[in-house]
Amino acid sequence: MSTLDLFEGLHTPTQAMEPLAQQACVLRGFALPFVEAVLPALAHICEVAPFRHMVTPGGFSMSVALTNCGHLGWTSDRSGYRYSPIDPTSGQPWPELPSAFLALATAAAKAAGFPDFVPDACLINQYQPGSRMSLHQDKDEHDYTWPIISVSLGIPATFLFGGHHRADKPQRVPLFHGDVVVWGGKDRLRYHGVAPIKEALHSVMGAQRINFTFRKAG
Repeated sequence: MSTLDLFEGLHTPTQAMEPLAQQACVLRGFALPFVEAVLPALAHICEVAPFRHMVTPGGFSMSVALTNCGHLGWTSDRSGYRYSPIDPTSGQPWPELPSAFLALATAAAKAAGFPDFVPDACLINQYQPGSRMSLHQDKDEHDYTWPIISVSLGIPATFLFGGHHRADKPQRVPLFHGDVVVWGGKDRLRYHGVAPIKEALHSVMGAQRINFTFRKAG
């Protein structure tokens, strides 16, 4: 039996799906059955490729700390945003995508109507109280036909899910430990972000929110 087989059947009921748009939804609590396997894998990734605050092309330090795993990792510096197979801090390849991460991502994608999705990149964001993410589109990937799978662990956040123009007023979607947001297809290039994180304490994760965003980048 493969490692992925051990996760077969781990999912939440279909009534836990909350639509956000035609091809976008929140899967409430979907990640909870995977957490026990995901957290040790996350700890290993952070040992090999610690969280860091990257610099934007405009020269500003991001309020959200990040790291990556998978074949490609998302990076930012004064020269721009891009994916790279090499961690610029260590000069080494990013850690491999753990089987528990892969199982979670593919199961969530399938539940949301994207059964063929297999990620090659996972951007891991660490939010602390006061951290935020401004509205943006995920446009550094080569093929926009694949969805984005976003997993929330830890303290609550307010996800901002907008339209196809920056000026469109976004929905304010509360996200909690174990929730997964999936958007793709006609909704793949919607603007999205995260409102400033409020002070809180989670019994497992402490005073932080960890967010995995799984992508097909290459």
